[in-house]
Amino acid sequence: MAGAWALLAAVAIVAVVALVLRARDGRVRAAKARGDLPAPVRDLLDRDTPVTLVQLSTEFCANCRRTREVLEDLAGRTPGLRHVELDVTDLPEVAAGLGVLRAPTTLALAPSGAELLRVGGIPKPDPLVAALRPHLPPPIG
Repeated sequence: MAGAWALLAAVAIVAVVALVLRARDGRVRAAKARGDLPAPVRDLLDRDTPVTLVQLSTEFCANCRRTREVLEDLAGRTPGLRHVELDVTDLPEVAAGLGVLRAPTTLALAPSGAELLRVGGIPKPDPLVAALRPHLPPPIG
């Protein structure tokens, strides 16, 4: 009987952890103050673009393809927004320096390199654009 209770407890713990992770996936989070950007990330910035979305991916990332699709679509229809992708499979020091623990992670960066916000997992387009709106040029028309 003790084995059944242990199994039930383990299943309950796994279910709670899964729910917490699912709730956090795609959520826009405020930026953390950081020092200098690693060179591979800094080199991706465009001084003429108000916001660059830097997608940090890995070679074996299951959600990176869908994230790329979402961000490319968003950048294509949002003036002042640009999407680039950096594969950090062979650059673990870049991910560690940015405090990135999972792929995909998307950083929204100003031309100066200042981190505006970050998203872990597949971003939800509407909340992401809403959070970026203060940093983007006003809509035309």
